[in-house]
Amino acid sequence: MIETQGQLERLIQEWGFMPFFRNGIEGFSIEELTPPELLFGDDFEHGPWQWKGPIIANWESAYGKFFGKKAGYISLEWLPDFMNWRRSLYPLKKETADARHIHEVLVENESLLSQQLKKASGFSLTRKRNTFNPDNPLQPIVNKKNGTAFDALIAQLQMGTHVCIADFEYKVSKSGETYGWGVARYCTPEAMYPEMFPYKELVEGRTPRQSRQRIVQHISRLFPEADEKQIGKLIG
Repeated sequence: MIETQGQLERLIQEWGFMPFFRNGIEGFSIEELTPPELLFGDDFEHGPWQWKGPIIANWESAYGKFFGKKAGYISLEWLPDFMNWRRSLYPLKKETADARHIHEVLVENESLLSQQLKKASGFSLTRKRNTFNPDNPLQPIVNKKNGTAFDALIAQLQMGTHVCIADFEYKVSKSGETYGWGVARYCTPEAMYPEMFPYKELVEGRTPRQSRQRIVQHISRLFPEADEKQIGKLIG
């Protein structure tokens, strides 16, 4: 069981891939390997949820919504093959105009907190799909660029490994103590891990499909009971 940050970091390096939440492969998640009372921390402190920022800061793994739009880690050893596969599956040129605009804004600024990126990309912070129309109260204004839309698009960009999370920043109380769940600071892998680029050189000529098969074989060795369909749901 995972009881310390060091144990979790060693497991990420050993397995290469570490989804945070349960998925189709039994035992392949931080959630299943952590005592329930520790998962989000004792009184929301000192648990895997709070270790995310410090683990990212050690520059040995990438973190983002990589697994079915749910969070997890990928070791830098496996990141080139994962990008090789995922960027072929979710090419940036085929994403929506709004998603590409979010990515462009992030590239221009290198890294931004979630709220900053929303505003800079032209999205509102509210999650309401409709807003009050003072000119015609019976016809609400459709809020197409609300916070919910942004959340879906940034998750999609992470699935394509075009965006990752660089850190989590917390509110600070008057006494100087941090509190809350932490706000994600987004970044591109190119800015976060420049040594990974061009990643095509690091995969030694493997095609995206060959990178995928390499990942499947690796996870199969870790979890022999998992079939390719289950692994495919996780990695695409």
